Amino acid sequence: MNSLGGVTTSALLTDHYELTMLSAALRDGTASRRCVFEVFARRLPTGRRYGVVAGIGRLLAHVEDFRFDPADVEFLLSRGIVSADTAEWLAAYRFTGDIDGYAEGELFFPGSPILTVSGTFAECVVLETLILSVLNHDSAIAAGAARMVTAARGRSVIEMGSRRTHEEAAVAAARAAYLAGFAYTSNLEAGRRYGIPTTGTAAHAFTLLHDTEQAAFASQVATLGKQTTLLVDTYDIAQGIRNAIEVAGPDLRAVRIDSGDLSVLAAHSRALLDSLGATETQIIVSGDLDEYAIAALAAEPVDAYGAGTAVVVGSGAPTAGLVYKLVEVDGRPVVKRSENKGTVGGRKTAVRRHKPTGTATEEVVVSMGMPAAEPNDRLLQRAFVRGGELVPDLPDLAASREHLRQCLISIPWEGLKLSAGDPAVPVQMLGGSL
Repeated sequence: MNSLGGVTTSALLTDHYELTMLSAALRDGTASRRCVFEVFARRLPTGRRYGVVAGIGRLLAHVEDFRFDPADVEFLLSRGIVSADTAEWLAAYRFTGDIDGYAEGELFFPGSPILTVSGTFAECVVLETLILSVLNHDSAIAAGAARMVTAARGRSVIEMGSRRTHEEAAVAAARAAYLAGFAYTSNLEAGRRYGIPTTGTAAHAFTLLHDTEQAAFASQVATLGKQTTLLVDTYDIAQGIRNAIEVAGPDLRAVRIDSGDLSVLAAHSRALLDSLGATETQIIVSGDLDEYAIAALAAEPVDAYGAGTAVVVGSGAPTAGLVYKLVEVDGRPVVKRSENKGTVGGRKTAVRRHKPTGTATEEVVVSMGMPAAEPNDRLLQRAFVRGGELVPDLPDLAASREHLRQCLISIPWEGLKLSAGDPAVPVQMLGGSL
C-alpha cells in the first residue's frame, strides 16, 4: 500500500506503443522537450447529460508509486522491447512534473480539460495508459451510479457488483459508487482500503443448506441479531415473510426480495409486514437494477436498493470515452487535425459560471489564458502534483463525495433527467472548438 491507500503499481501497465515513442524520442533528442498533455472527452456516452470525474485519488496513488523495477526492465530487455539506453532511463524513472485537474467528484462535459499533465515528453507519455485506464473506468462507474442515486430519491443504494467484474475492478467500482452517493458496499476490501461502510446478507444457498427456511432464518438471527436482513424469496415470498417475522419478531430490521415483479411484490410485502405488526421492518430489493428500474420503483414502498451488474459496467457505458492528448510543446500549442478527432492546442483553463442562486449556466474553457472573471465563477482546476510531489491537503473520499453531491444540486434540473438530452451545462471553448 502507498500513502494514498492504493495498491502497488506495476510500471508495465504502460502500453507497448508508449515505449516505442519513448525509445525514439530518447534517440532523437526530443524526449526532454517540455510538454503539456490533457485529458478530456469529445462527447458524453449516448443518453448522458453529464460526466463525473472519478478515480483521481486512485490515480495519484499510482503515479506516486510508478516505478520500473529491475524485473520490469529485465522483461523489456529480454523481449527486445527497449534498448539498453532506454532501459537505463526507465530504471531511473520518477515523475518530476506537475498534474492539475478537476477535483474528484466534479462534473465534466464535452471538452472539459479534466486533467493536465506537464513535464518532459518522456515522463508524461509513459503515464498515458495508466491515466486513461483509471479515469475511464472510475468515471464511467461514478456517472452511472450517480444516476442511480438520483433515481432513488433519497433512499439508500447498496453496491453489490463484485461478482460481475474483475476482482480489482470490483474494489475500484465500489469506491466510485460510494463517491457517487451509494450508502454501502458488499466488498470488504473496499471497506478496508477506502473506509467505505459495508453491509450484506445471506444468499439463497444459505437457505437451501438448511432443512427448512425457518431453520435458516433462526441461525442467521441467532448469529447476527435482529438487525440483520433476511432473504425471503427462496421459495414463496409471502410465506418467507411470515417465517421471517415468526422467527425474528416484528422488530426485524429488513427483508430482501431478489426476484420477480419487484413493484407488485414490494407493495404486497409491505402490506403483509404491516399486518404482522412489523411496521418498521424495511424492504430491500435487488436483482439487475439500473437507474431506470430504480426510477420505476419510486412510488413503491421500497426502503433501499441493491445494485450490482449495472454499477460495475457503468450502466451501459463502461468507459467515459476520455482521451489523453498532447496540446503544447515548449510553450507552443500543437493541434491534431484528424477528421472527427481534432483537438484544440494549448493548455486550457476552465471556469463554471453560475446564477446568483447557484445554478450553473455554462462552462468557459480558454486556451493559453484565463477566462474573463465574472461574478459567481468557480475555477475548476486545482493542483495535485508539483515537481513530482503530491501537494498537501488533497481532499479525501468523503470530501469528494460531498463535492459531487453539491455539483449535482448546482446543475439545472433538466440535467438530472434520465432521458437523452443536451449536456446539462454547455461548454464554451475560446480559442477553438472540438
